[in-house]
This record gives sequence, structure tokens and C-alpha cells, in this order.
Amino acid sequence: MRTVLISALALAFVAAGCSGGDGASDDGRTSVVAAFFPLAEVARTVGGAGVEVTDLTPPGVEPHDLELTTDQVDDILDADLVIVLGGGFQPAVEDVAEDRDGPTLVVTEDLELGDGDPHVWLDPTVLADVADAVADELGVERDAALRRELERLDEAYATALGSCERDLLVAAHDAFGRLADRYGLRTETISGLVPEEEPDPARLDELADLVEREGVTTIFTEPLLPARAAEALARETGARVATLDPLESDPGEGYVAAMEANLAALAEGLGCVS
Repeated sequence: MRTVLISALALAFVAAGCSGGDGASDDGRTSVVAAFFPLAEVARTVGGAGVEVTDLTPPGVEPHDLELTTDQVDDILDADLVIVLGGGFQPAVEDVAEDRDGPTLVVTEDLELGDGDPHVWLDPTVLADVADAVADELGVERDAALRRELERLDEAYATALGSCERDLLVAAHDAFGRLADRYGLRTETISGLVPEEEPDPARLDELADLVEREGVTTIFTEPLLPARAAEALARETGARVATLDPLESDPGEGYVAAMEANLAALAEGLGCVS
């Protein structure tokens, strides 16, 4: 039985990086192919030394834009377990996974997470349920330490965002709806679920009026998106620009640390009282 101490958990999250794979592992470990960062992070933490995890989406790449190589297609077909989000979030990955003979965990379907915003991992309590589902698929004990750490993160968000001057989150694209729903925030975005290169000028005008009317002080952009639209909106309204990471690609510091950085940015941007 594998025991994971909470003190070691953060190190496991930080150490998790992209690993390559050539299909099924030849060293006795279970080969897992995960579609993108948060799913790979969970698989590594839950599976520990007994799994070899391949993250299909390299750092700095939008998961929506991923184009599979021939080797990656082979990895998907040959892996002991494949984990995808589902709901058309990564059609190229999901299409290949449908051709597999082995087990595939389709997160949004198997956990009955419904339609709409696919960014389910930005709610730590949902990611804890994903971790349980991955453990069940791998046939290993559910990681109680991981769940406790994610519940601690959830409590930190609820506490910090429970007393803010503003509750309107203005962001570059519609990635934070699940997070907003969890913690009682409202969201308005420059573009929809799929980021657009050139935003609609009418939408920018509408947002500018809203920002000024509601006293919004911060426009949030993302590490992998051009900041032009957010910067233009900020200039027009006198707001500042800050960064929120939707964690679709490996941030290089692990899920928990990246979510804590997001919380700090939100707390400052929304005027939350510590």
C-alpha cells in the first residue's frame, strides 16, 4: 500500500513534468497517456512510481491546438490507460482514443460533469473526484492525502474570495466559469470558450462600459494568449492587467502552486480582505 504524506505532496506536484512515452511501458510500470497537464498531474500523483505517464500537450501549447504526431497516436493506442477530458475539448485526441481496445477514462462523461464550461479542473473539489476515478481505473488505493490537499486549497479559495470589494471577474476568455461558480463570482470575457485572435470591437466597447460602471480595476489575461485585447481594454478604462493561468498547459510549478498564484492574483484584483 502506497502512503503519501501531505508534506511530500507539494514536491510531487512540483516535480511532475512532461514525460515521453513509446506506448506501453516495458519496465513493468503501467503506461498512462493523459491528454493535457491537470490530467497528467493527477495520474502521476495517484499512480506514483508504478506508472509511466505521457502528457500529450507540451508546455506552452494550447490543448485545443494540439496536433498529434504519429508517435503520439501510437502512444494513445498502446497505453494501458488513456485519460481524456471529453466533450470535444481536444477532438483529435478523443477521436483516436475512441479507436482504442483498452480502457479510456473520459472525465466529463464518466464523472457526469455535464455540458458547458469544460474547465472542470479549476474547481479543486472536482479534480479530487477525477483523482479518485483515476485511482479506480489504475486499481490502486485512492489518494487520501491528495484529496485533503485539494480540499485545503478549496477552503483557501472560499475564505479569500468570500470578502471582496468586487465579485466581477473580467477575463480574456471563458475559462473560469467553473471556478467562479464555485466561489460566488461573476464572469465576463472578451472571447468565448475557444480563444479568438481578434476580439469583436463591439464586445470590447460593451466590456469597457461594464468595467467603468462596476468599478473593475483589473483585466485578467493568460500566459498562452496574446495580451493585446486585455491591454486595450485596460487602457480605455484605466484598469490594470494581471495574469490568471487556466492550467491547460504545464505551468512548470505544479497544480497547487499555480492555483495558489491564481488565488493571489484574484484576491488582489478583486480587492479581497485578508
